[in-house]
Amino acid sequence: MPSGVRINMPRGYQRGKPYSQRQQNRRIVRVLCIVVVCGLIYFWYRPIDILAVPFEKHEAYMNDRASVKGFIAKQSYDWRQAAFQNTIESYTPLPQGDPRSLPQIQFRFPEESPSRRASREKRRVAVRNEFKRSWQSYVKFAWTMDELLPVKGQGLESFGGWGATLVDSLDTLWIMGFKKEFYDAVEAVSRIDFGASEESTISVFETTIRYLGGLLSAYDLSHEKVLLDKAEQLGEMLYRAFDTPNNMPLDRLNIKSAKQPEGGGYPSDSSICFAGIGSLTMEFTRLAQVTGRSKYYDAVARVTEFLDRAQNTTKIPGLFPEWVNAADQDMSTDRTFTLGAMADSSYEYFPKMFALLGGLEPVYKKLYEETAPVIDKHMLFRPMLPDPKEGAELLFSGDVHANNYHESLDPEMQHLTCFIGGFFALAGRLFKNDYHVDLGAKLTEGCIYAYKTMPTGIMPEIFHMTPCPTRNSCPFNNTFWEEQVLKYTYSARPTDFTAMVSDMRLPKGWTSLRDKRYLLRPEAIESVFIMYRITGHEEYLDHAWDMFTAIQRASRTKFANGQVIDVTSSKGSAARNVEDKMESFWLAETLKYFYLIFSPTDMIDLDDWVFNTEAHPFRRPKAVRVEAGG
Repeated sequence: MPSGVRINMPRGYQRGKPYSQRQQNRRIVRVLCIVVVCGLIYFWYRPIDILAVPFEKHEAYMNDRASVKGFIAKQSYDWRQAAFQNTIESYTPLPQGDPRSLPQIQFRFPEESPSRRASREKRRVAVRNEFKRSWQSYVKFAWTMDELLPVKGQGLESFGGWGATLVDSLDTLWIMGFKKEFYDAVEAVSRIDFGASEESTISVFETTIRYLGGLLSAYDLSHEKVLLDKAEQLGEMLYRAFDTPNNMPLDRLNIKSAKQPEGGGYPSDSSICFAGIGSLTMEFTRLAQVTGRSKYYDAVARVTEFLDRAQNTTKIPGLFPEWVNAADQDMSTDRTFTLGAMADSSYEYFPKMFALLGGLEPVYKKLYEETAPVIDKHMLFRPMLPDPKEGAELLFSGDVHANNYHESLDPEMQHLTCFIGGFFALAGRLFKNDYHVDLGAKLTEGCIYAYKTMPTGIMPEIFHMTPCPTRNSCPFNNTFWEEQVLKYTYSARPTDFTAMVSDMRLPKGWTSLRDKRYLLRPEAIESVFIMYRITGHEEYLDHAWDMFTAIQRASRTKFANGQVIDVTSSKGSAARNVEDKMESFWLAETLKYFYLIFSPTDMIDLDDWVFNTEAHPFRRPKAVRVEAGG
């Protein structure tokens, strides 16, 4: 370089070192890497921001409404004009007065650590994505139809043809933050015509819990008026099921004849399942609360009055039989008692109705307190397992058959019956009974154990276990277990018993797998969710995650999720083990409970909301708070 020539050094020149373009590029790369890493850390600890949902104040988030106003409820037939022959002179009004201040149900959670929050939120996003995948396939292949066929990618009509999955999923869309999808769905719901159906008769129970419950819950969350309009239209139709001589509801309603000018006036059912007659209370009560129309509450209050009179007239006083003679209002003949199919939700509604009515109607507390000890005495059993310590904290609920001189336990457990853990725990908190909360925990642990024991990690639909003689001490009796296995397989003792049990994929202590399917049911995760919200015990989060990943792994199809054919089969292609069936409760219940257990705990607080049997949350009335000295 010539002497005396001044060179302007570039800005990259530092500490006497000559400027290098390569060094400058490296600096840029390093800066970009730091930005990316910081961004990843931020989103890892705040994954909810990816969902465009504020992390704090989730009740405020759910109340954030951006409605596209102007939805018009269309209807080809006004059900208010339908005939009602068995008129009622005066209606039982809703209980009057300010709601009582009821005991606290939900655990008051402390602030969670960043690492725990990150883990929980990652799981919540995974559940949300699974819902999104199924919902998008429903929209694409089965929009406004009752169900999506998850293998073929087609639609199916199965519940009146009014869009069961559409209506059943409304509140899940809202809770998960799919606001655009929610309002698209509301627009479609506004066009549902409950005055027309390809079906001549409908199930009153299923239509009430899925459609009416779904509409009322979505209205409670969004305040979208068209949903209330639709709920009223549907409620008027379903009210015709009470047009019987004694105003007891029908199992199935003939909607074609009900629309005729001379229609109505049906004979009462001489045989209706307990769930069918007793599981309409929450939905009709909530409809009465939001509309101010007493006749809806009156309809179910008459049923409750019958249950109250009949509870101690049954073959096992305190319990309600599987089948009821509604025509004669008689429960004294049937000898079978269960908490599973045909009965479950009627029991479930006793404590929930007490909460929904703000504690103002004591009959529901009475019904619960007279039935719960009898359930405990006659139906709950401890399973006999090779490790007695493992079985000490587990309970299951079987069926009971009342003979002339004694009651016999059938130790058959259904997936449907897994609701009972949450049932006992919720009522235990509501009625200040710690023993019942403990029963709820052990019953929930029983269902968790049943999930973990199967090769797929999923509990079967129906199975039998070896019952212990008592709950106190239960050493494993191999001879008794083998006798029970042979009893339920209806076979003579084989040459090689061990090989037979191995071929049946029967764990030791289990005596039969009567139905090896998993139907995408929610009852187990429902109780796990309730136990977590009541106790705050974080191990329930890990149990829930194990259940979710097992279900996801076994049920996934190209388009959504299907029923698992055999929960004992973990080998081969998962596609060959999936049935082309996805009922609406997969989106309405199962994924909702999985989502909520991984959500911040102020989302659908159990002291503010109460779920119907289809997992539709209804707002609880709030007690008037009086300040000290006021």
